[in-house]
Amino acid sequence: MATEVILPKVDMDMATGTMATWHVADGDTVKKGQAIFDIETDKAAMEIEAPADGVIKLGGAKKGDVLPIGAVVAMIYGAGETPQAFAQGAATAAPAAPPAEATQSEPTTATAPAKAPSGKSDGVRATPLARRLARQKGVKLEDIAGSGPRGRIVADDISTAKPAMAQAATPAVAAGPDSKAVRAMYAEGSFDVKPLDGMRRIIAQRLTQSKQTVPHFYLSATCTIDQLLAIRERLNARSPKDGAGAYKLSINDFIIKAMALALQQVPDANVTFTDDGILQHRASDVGVAVSVEGGLFTPIIRNAESKSLTKISSEMKDLAAKARAKKLQPAEYQGGSAAISNLGMFGVESFTAIINPPQATILAVGSAVERFVPVNKQPVLATQMSVTLSCDHRAVDGAVGAKLLQVFKGLIEDPALMLV
Repeated sequence: MATEVILPKVDMDMATGTMATWHVADGDTVKKGQAIFDIETDKAAMEIEAPADGVIKLGGAKKGDVLPIGAVVAMIYGAGETPQAFAQGAATAAPAAPPAEATQSEPTTATAPAKAPSGKSDGVRATPLARRLARQKGVKLEDIAGSGPRGRIVADDISTAKPAMAQAATPAVAAGPDSKAVRAMYAEGSFDVKPLDGMRRIIAQRLTQSKQTVPHFYLSATCTIDQLLAIRERLNARSPKDGAGAYKLSINDFIIKAMALALQQVPDANVTFTDDGILQHRASDVGVAVSVEGGLFTPIIRNAESKSLTKISSEMKDLAAKARAKKLQPAEYQGGSAAISNLGMFGVESFTAIINPPQATILAVGSAVERFVPVNKQPVLATQMSVTLSCDHRAVDGAVGAKLLQVFKGLIEDPALMLV
């Protein structure tokens, strides 16, 4: 029996993928595990492998086509089977579309995976286990985009879905003026339209969702970093000039390490909010915002509390390079409990950042500025850096957030404490 080749779900937010490149031609013989095509999501470009040996017949998907997850893009015919022309049905090109979790104020026009037009749950493709879990959790199957073959809903889709009652309890936020109304406010010919790509669309939706559903509060502090700068200079001076052991530490490397250790000392802040309970994390997995053309990514340094500054520096450089090349794998940017957004290199002295769910905190870091500060009633020149911690009040209370920021400040101002 021929084997279907589908567009897989490789990211929890993925509703569609863009066909990037075919590595095989129609009628080629392929081996299981061989890379046969590339897809692009808003966050990464990924190779998809053949699920079986045989002769492949392509369904007509071309470079640039935007396809729903579960779309059948090819068939592989095994030994003794006669390859037949294949015209894909579910894999027709579709406009870039928001994920299934789009906000209530911004309706989606995404091409949905196959399901009954009536909207009744008995017409939706789902596994028996998925149906049972949906009943137990109070989830409507017709509201879920399946990640299985041909859009079939599987158990993993139910585990990440929100109960219908919880969705209904979220108050609707009034939508702003539509595109036509906004354009009417400006003279014709006075602007150019830059179409929304997948990355910008996802950023807009996720951050809107965060501000609508996550109750933020903010805490600020000023850190004196002269000791940090002096230690950084000495360490970098000791680095080999080249070779595998060479390194160049940045201020951000110290910030990542300090945040990771602070989360260990204030475990009540190293958490994630879920409808079922608070997830208490053992390791400090710290995300770091990386600016890329057209948007940003937040790759994660895993177990940062146990890594040296040079290891953090090396990993951060590798992750940033992969982010800019759109080569991050889901495991490199999903999860984490806290994040850091540093705009100091742009001369920004202070700002507030929006939390990136499921993380519970994000630290906004400003530039280092020399100021005269009073010491024993005398003006002393010091280098200071402003930071602002955004907290998810569902999981982190004010006193907990304040304690986290206090510990972070102590570590940044006396970096030797990171060594004990």
